Amino acid sequence: MSLQERIEQVEQRIQVAARNAGRKREEITLVAVTKKFPAEVMREAYNLGLRVFGENYVQEFATKNPALADLADAEFHLIGHLQSNKTKIALDLFKTIQTVDSAKLARRLNETTRPLDVMIEVKLSEEESKEGAAPEELPALIDAIRACENLRLTGLMTMPPWSDDPAETRPYFRRLAMLARQYGLPRLSMGMSHDLEAAIEEGSTHVRVGTALFGARPKP
Repeated sequence: MSLQERIEQVEQRIQVAARNAGRKREEITLVAVTKKFPAEVMREAYNLGLRVFGENYVQEFATKNPALADLADAEFHLIGHLQSNKTKIALDLFKTIQTVDSAKLARRLNETTRPLDVMIEVKLSEEESKEGAAPEELPALIDAIRACENLRLTGLMTMPPWSDDPAETRPYFRRLAMLARQYGLPRLSMGMSHDLEAAIEEGSTHVRVGTALFGARPKP
C-alpha cells in the first residue's frame, strides 16, 4: 500500500470517528509520528498534505531537520521524553513540546526567545517505563508553567499501557479528558494507530499516528 493510500485510510478513520462522536473533523489534528523514518519520507508525507509531525528523540530529529528547513508551514512536535540537558537543542527544533513533566523542565524551556506551545505529559499508569507527572502534581505544575512568560500551556498528553484492545486504553483517555476539563485545558494528545477511534470518542484533539501511516519502523 502506498503512503497516499495509507493517509487516505487514516483520514477516513478519523472522519468516521469524529462523526460517530458528534464532533467536527477540524477539531482533530493528525500528528504523523516519524521517528526512525528519514527526512525523505517526511517530505513525501508533506507533499501529500500532512503538516504536523511528531518526533520522539531530539538528537535524531536534529540530524533530519536541515533537510526539512524549507517546509515553511510544517509543524514539528516533540512527543518523546525531554531530558533537561537537551532543552536548548529542542527549542531550536520544535514548535510544540508535548512532554513537559516538571517545573524544572518548564523553567528551562522558558529560556526561549519565542513563544513555545507546551503540553503536560500525565502518567496515568503504574508502568515503570512510562514518563509524566502524576495527576496530583498537576495544580502546582500548571501554576509553574503559567508563570513562564514564554510558554503557552495548551493541554495534556498521555501514553497508556500498551494494549491492542481499545477497550483497555479507553479508561485512560477518559481520565485525561476529565483532568483537562478540570483545569480548563483545551487540547488532548492521546490515541495512536490502533486506538485513535476510542481516543477521538473520548475527546482527543491530537492523535499520534505512525504505523498506520508509514508501516513498520526501519530496523537500526
